[in-house]
Amino acid sequence: MALNNGCIYESQILPGEAGRTLLAHLAATYRHSDCDTWRARLASGEVALDDRLAAGDERLRAGQRLVWARPPWNEPEVPLAFSVLHIDAALLVVDKPAGLPTLPAGGFLEHTLWALIRTQHPEASPVHRLGRFTSGLVLFARSHDAGASLSRAWRNHRVTKDYRALGAGRPAWTMREVTAPIGPVPHRRLGTVFGASEAGKPARSVLVARPGSGRDTVFDVRIVTGRPHQIRIHLAHAGHPLVGDPLYGLGGVPRAEATALPGDGGYRLHAHRVVLAHPFTGESLRLEAPPPPDLV
Repeated sequence: MALNNGCIYESQILPGEAGRTLLAHLAATYRHSDCDTWRARLASGEVALDDRLAAGDERLRAGQRLVWARPPWNEPEVPLAFSVLHIDAALLVVDKPAGLPTLPAGGFLEHTLWALIRTQHPEASPVHRLGRFTSGLVLFARSHDAGASLSRAWRNHRVTKDYRALGAGRPAWTMREVTAPIGPVPHRRLGTVFGASEAGKPARSVLVARPGSGRDTVFDVRIVTGRPHQIRIHLAHAGHPLVGDPLYGLGGVPRAEATALPGDGGYRLHAHRVVLAHPFTGESLRLEAPPPPDLV
């Protein structure tokens, strides 16, 4: 555990949020804490509304400025070492270890890849993100123009994204395309999570089983779309859930007994290769992060 420097969270009250009490708003917005926890934070002077310390019973109005000054807290220990694979005036590409969050979320602020990158390259902004327990390639833009160009390429499917994954069992096929839509499905703890759903958004993955003799299979996975947890869902939908995945089972939906959260680890997944046009020169770039030994 390591004590960070705390954080200031600022927001503006939206028209749809007006009318409810500040306490209700805080509990609904920051769901990691219940009403009793927020009462204690309000009592200790952590929350201000329009530059005045708040009590919690205020009725909100659209346009008000809300500030939560979160005091320092202990962040969990995570792997902090990463390697730089490519750097130029537009791009910074790194190999992220499994276990290190890409962006601040939950209990992580300074123990994140972005925070570590910004100590050396304060201008860098992530173009995409990997789940905490997914290792491999993460791209950062080093200027606004580079970021806008890369975001357009990502959005318009002009970036080739290949992963390695360890799936349970041996398939009877060598290559398979999965097009199961992905959307909200029931979850015992959260109400809903993303999963395979006919009512979801279109999604497409191409799965290739690598040769092997063990009881499990290393897959090359190319994702054409970028839906949440797409690889975990599509491999499970194809009958080969990721080995160690505590959430997704056969069919690409949460296991019947699962209380695991989407961010829980245990599976093996690696962002192996990205091919794209350089945002400034248009040159084709092929970027690779060597897969870990169990995904070779």
